[in-house]
Amino acid sequence: MEELLHILEKSARLPVEDIAAMLDITPAQVAAQMDEAAAKGYIRGYEALVDWERAGVNLVEAVIELHVSPKKSRGFDEIASVIAAFDEVDSVLLMSGGYDLQVVVKGRSFQEIALFVAKRLSPLDAVLSTATSFVLRNYKRGGKLYQDEDTDERECTVL
Repeated sequence: MEELLHILEKSARLPVEDIAAMLDITPAQVAAQMDEAAAKGYIRGYEALVDWERAGVNLVEAVIELHVSPKKSRGFDEIASVIAAFDEVDSVLLMSGGYDLQVVVKGRSFQEIALFVAKRLSPLDAVLSTATSFVLRNYKRGGKLYQDEDTDERECTVL
């Protein structure tokens, strides 16, 4: 099962027949393992890695560091669940180090994200402080490079 999950993580669009050949099992066995992995919650979904800048879509992303006050009975889970329920939130991660939660937010503009932080996130009782950093450019995401290699168009003349 672990091998299958690694293959799907890298390229979920591979045909079942190709995955079966890689694992030396039948396509039916691959399909059954995929169904089992989904049923057990190992696979949380399939998504495309989209280069929104290249697609010409105005999308702004921010990483927000949060210091929060966890509840005694549920720790960080309760506040993380509340934050994760916001539509603007792409991911919520419990972190070690200088802050408690990392929240990734997406919006159409810097102002939209700033208003989300000011009006919806910061006012939550458990949120003690926030630090917002805007993503300016993607270089690599999900193991894939976003920048094309620059081609050297200079010509060499030998005399």
